[in-house]
Amino acid sequence: MHFRKAFILFILLSVTMAQPLPALQGAEPPGGQSDVTPGFDLTALDRATDPCTDFYQFACGGWIARNPAPPDQPKWSRFDELQRRNLATLRRILEAAAAARNSPDVDAAKIGGYYASCMDEPAIDARGLTPLDAYLEPIRAIASTADLSAAIGRLHRLGVRVAFRFRSEQDFKDATSVIAVADQGGLGLPDRDLYLKEDPRSAALRTQYGAHVERMFGLMGDPASTARAKAATIMAIETAFARASLDRAQRRDPARLYHKTTMAQVAASTQSFDWARYLRSIGAPDIKVLNVAAPEFLAAVEQQIQQRSLEEWKTYLTWHLVRTSAPVLASALVDENFSFYGRTLTGASQLAPRWRRCVEATDRSLGEALGRLFVGETFGADGKLRALAMVRALEKALQADIRDLSWMSEPTKRQARAKLDAIAEKIGYPDRWRDYGRLEIVRGDALGNLFRSNSFEFDRQMAKIGRPVDRAEWLISPPTVDAYYDPQMNNINFPAGILQPPFFDRDLDDAVNFGAIGAVIGHELTHGFDDEGRQFDAEGNLRDWWTPEDAHRFEERTACLVTQYGGYTAIDEVTLNGKLTLGENTADHGGVRLALMALVDTLGGRRVPPIDGFTSEQRFFLGWGQIWCQNQTAEMARLLAVTDPHSPGKYRVNGVVSSMPEFQKAFNCSAGAAMVRENMCRVW
Repeated sequence: MHFRKAFILFILLSVTMAQPLPALQGAEPPGGQSDVTPGFDLTALDRATDPCTDFYQFACGGWIARNPAPPDQPKWSRFDELQRRNLATLRRILEAAAAARNSPDVDAAKIGGYYASCMDEPAIDARGLTPLDAYLEPIRAIASTADLSAAIGRLHRLGVRVAFRFRSEQDFKDATSVIAVADQGGLGLPDRDLYLKEDPRSAALRTQYGAHVERMFGLMGDPASTARAKAATIMAIETAFARASLDRAQRRDPARLYHKTTMAQVAASTQSFDWARYLRSIGAPDIKVLNVAAPEFLAAVEQQIQQRSLEEWKTYLTWHLVRTSAPVLASALVDENFSFYGRTLTGASQLAPRWRRCVEATDRSLGEALGRLFVGETFGADGKLRALAMVRALEKALQADIRDLSWMSEPTKRQARAKLDAIAEKIGYPDRWRDYGRLEIVRGDALGNLFRSNSFEFDRQMAKIGRPVDRAEWLISPPTVDAYYDPQMNNINFPAGILQPPFFDRDLDDAVNFGAIGAVIGHELTHGFDDEGRQFDAEGNLRDWWTPEDAHRFEERTACLVTQYGGYTAIDEVTLNGKLTLGENTADHGGVRLALMALVDTLGGRRVPPIDGFTSEQRFFLGWGQIWCQNQTAEMARLLAVTDPHSPGKYRVNGVVSSMPEFQKAFNCSAGAAMVRENMCRVW
């Protein structure tokens, strides 16, 4: 579950966008698995393991043994099982839409045209690099720093992340309005630390990245020596940007990302960059004020403009245009792009089926158009009502928990209750669907469709600036297997994609459902009160509403979690970053506790006979454990330890239950067992 705002957008985005579209392959699930995703799976258990020794292995050992990560996916989990099923549904929708060329349904016509163009590999290969020419020409024509500024703006509209990021965002200190934001960006590797760390793995990865850039320029027609020099230029510019970037743990503090200033002051401090040309090129409204999220980063951009020649900048811009375009270019570039971003970076050994890459690409570009048809097949109004009832039960539990907290004072409790009362619930799908009427989709123009879709979204974001906040907007599409809390909107969001087995199963007992989706709901609710979310008030304004004493007591408790998770090993010598994962770990602990409270309240003292040999309490914890079963490559484990604010599945499960006396009672664990921590961490 992701805490989704611009200042903590869950990463691997650069990896995801860089993944190539593969050669057409079959659609068989890995390992001969069925397409059924049970909400509770007895065969997933490893009964040879004592649950008090390693509960994750007990809950998931059977599943882990049968479900290695498939060759085209560096990670395989219960999330991925459900996502595979959702993708199969989306594939049926898209293939029908692609076949109906003259559909009267505008959304169906657009998603069908997008998908059909993406799937037409022979046509894409036949065109080779020709589709890039129109987008490369403005880069080649750069003759001044003013031209450079305009070229960066044009690339930003295309979705090419060069130099810095520019977007719209809800004002941190005025939750009713939207302002412009300039932020760090412009890297080809998924994290700034990969440019700066001196360990052998990071150094080797930089060498491999440089070799990949060199090969890509070679495929573009450059001689070996020229391609090598260009790769060195790319690495030098991106390393300078990495040095000026905040790391992920630092970006967990929203106060560090708020520096509201005037456009005139920004222009005065970065005189080499022509902001007037840039703003015209992106079609921005008249911007007087903006938030510079990372002032040091804009200073680094200014320095690079002063120090680098225009030819070096052209090289840098060209690289990122090609990197972004690779998923819809000819097979040679697709293969090379996968060689680094798939095989080297994540450990995937083969390309994903083309249909899946095209389904995912369509979802990224036309998520609500595709999602509207998906919801009609999978969710419906009754699913929305059932999910909302569970949300209400978890909110009731959090109200009781806040009331009874020993470490929080009454003044802070009053504001916490007010914030909880104000949380809005968005379940399943938007009340108002996005209108894609102005987006042109051209059959046979896969690259153009990608860039027109990106421009449509960029323009939509720019149009928000200076306008009231749209509190009904969703940040992820309905088929997505995820959920999020938005601290500025003060709402929780559960798309239809996740409200299915194994997270929510209408045919299962309350215990399993509360252990699975109930704990996820509780997780998202507590994000409103964690080290980040607590900095925003009930209206979504960045405001400290805690007493200093309460804040200190909260930080004492979360320091226990930093230490606990910082002691877990991701792989080999790589340990987890307890500060990076703090928010998600705190939410996991709180979510499970709240879900158990809600289950007890729902049962109302009623004793439920054991099912499948397990009591309700045991099934509750198994419901939690089984949603986190996973396998992943060594490469992916290393990468996620650096980039992911979530802990691996094993530690999401064992890290929580080992600090819960209720678990030890449910499974009759003795003192000194591995799942009975001597120093139990607890916030909620």
